[in-house]
Amino acid sequence: MALVRPHGKDKVLKPLLLTGGALEEEKSKAKTLTQVKLASREVGDLIMLGIGGFTPLTGFMGYEDWKGVCDSYKMADGTFWPIPITLSTSKEQADSLKAGQEVALVDEESGEIMGTMTISEKYSIDKVHECKMVFRTDDKAHPGVALVMGQGDVNLAGPVKVLSEGTFPTEYEGIYLTPAQTRKLFEDKGWSRVAAFQTRNPMHRSHEFLAKIAIEICDGLLIHQLLGKLKAGDIPAPVRKDCINELIDNYFVKDTCIQAGYPLDMRYAGPREALLHALFRQNYGCSDLIVGRDHAGVGDYYGPFDAQHIFNEIPADALETKAMKIDWTFYCTKCDGMASMRTCPHGKADRLLLSGTALRKMLSEGTEVPDHFSRPEVLEILKKYYAGLTEKTEIKLHRAATG
Repeated sequence: MALVRPHGKDKVLKPLLLTGGALEEEKSKAKTLTQVKLASREVGDLIMLGIGGFTPLTGFMGYEDWKGVCDSYKMADGTFWPIPITLSTSKEQADSLKAGQEVALVDEESGEIMGTMTISEKYSIDKVHECKMVFRTDDKAHPGVALVMGQGDVNLAGPVKVLSEGTFPTEYEGIYLTPAQTRKLFEDKGWSRVAAFQTRNPMHRSHEFLAKIAIEICDGLLIHQLLGKLKAGDIPAPVRKDCINELIDNYFVKDTCIQAGYPLDMRYAGPREALLHALFRQNYGCSDLIVGRDHAGVGDYYGPFDAQHIFNEIPADALETKAMKIDWTFYCTKCDGMASMRTCPHGKADRLLLSGTALRKMLSEGTEVPDHFSRPEVLEILKKYYAGLTEKTEIKLHRAATG
């Protein structure tokens, strides 16, 4: 058995990151070009284009691709795609650019030239329409909606050449892996059916249970955490990495799972983002994506299992990577173990159901976390992290008070 093939008609990875002499030549040329600033989300998207995570895309989408993706999950050429991958700028800058012009793509935070693009198209979009289609809401309190509504008024489209992966390879050395690297790891281990576990949180007992269900039926598991930006209050990636390492070292059979990370920001697009997660996991070589409760959700914008239902609404051949749908999991005192809604016949009073928000509140306030919710090694790391936050806050307050 072979790994699932990359997404798209050609079924081959298409990394757009230049190397060697071509890289040095393009870097020199990029210094002479007009600069277009990239927001954090756009930087992550560009890096995914560079490493082949967004195969078969060749650059940022034009109007017909944008409209097709929003309205029918399809690009103009028929390729399945669930979320627009676009680049925006101000109307003033867009007016100064013309089709066929090459521009340098610059990280607005670091100032680094991340790539170049040949402009094929300039166009405006109905931002509210995109939000309603992708996020199912245009409420600006939704973090994904806020980003779309706050972006530039004109989108620029065109093929890109990627020059950098930013700080991800050095900042997350050992877990930042490209699709080509994960595929080689899977092949070296003799894995063909590989499940991906998407996470932007530390893994607790319920997550561990989901992961172990997948390991029971697959050759191996990719614990694949997001390394880009999150909303305020979420746990940063280095802390999550340490928590996951403790779990792997102490509670998983050796060589059954790999921890890795990818360079995107969170969009909080719920069902649509679940489809994107499956699509790029196909490029990483995963045959299955674990989809549990409230996948990629935020607030109350989506039903708890909308991200599972959406896989029933797309064509059967849209993706080779399939959803591994697992019900709400928890510890049950009467079952005396981990269970799910499908396996536990008992009531709420017997189930330990604790949201991430409630857990963060307990940890930040120093409240004792109930037994069986998380492994002690994980809680120890999180307690140290929150204690450090409290200490920093107290120092800031003291400095403010003493002037």
